[in-house]
Amino acid sequence: MKLNIIKKNGFETGRFLKIKNDSLKDLKEKKNHIIYLEIKRYFYAQRQGTNKSKERSEITGSTKKIQRQKGSGNARKGNIKNPLFRSGGRIFGPKPKKFNFKLNKLFKVLAKKLLIYFKIKKNKVKILEDFFLKKKKTFLIKKLIKTLNLEKKKLLIIINKKDKNFFIASRNLKLLNVISIEELNIFYLANSDYLIFFESVFQKLLKLFI
Repeated sequence: MKLNIIKKNGFETGRFLKIKNDSLKDLKEKKNHIIYLEIKRYFYAQRQGTNKSKERSEITGSTKKIQRQKGSGNARKGNIKNPLFRSGGRIFGPKPKKFNFKLNKLFKVLAKKLLIYFKIKKNKVKILEDFFLKKKKTFLIKKLIKTLNLEKKKLLIIINKKDKNFFIASRNLKLLNVISIEELNIFYLANSDYLIFFESVFQKLLKLFI
């Protein structure tokens, strides 16, 4: 499988990156359930789980019995911290908890590998020749997207961590996410219509397919 390398002006360089078909044979038999589990794990890990309500023992208040046990004509009452009273403790209230669950490292890598493979199969992956933005200008990013005919599409551009100008210039574009390869996760991959890799970045990513 070959992926052509494109210049920033939209023309092909005549060079390409090759992915060994042998490394993709095993992926064809895998189920989408692995991708589902990894996306689920990602969202669960975002939950803070910091909800907390005070129980009876945690309420500040007197422990004196409100009224005598018998003879008042009313029900028996304990102290003011009783959950039945206003400002009392809460019965079975929420407590801090962790929602994330463990998934094997090989599963995490395989989920990314599967998703990138599906994108490649649908021709939704483009490889850009390495370049650096000299100015922090948003119109330069818009011009790049226009030359690639990817306007009004959800895009994910994976670049080198060193190019800060690219990050700053793309912040105002709603349909565009720009991340480094270290930040690459399953949600960004699944939530984009097209993936755009810089050439040097994709060469690092090729290790997944070996």
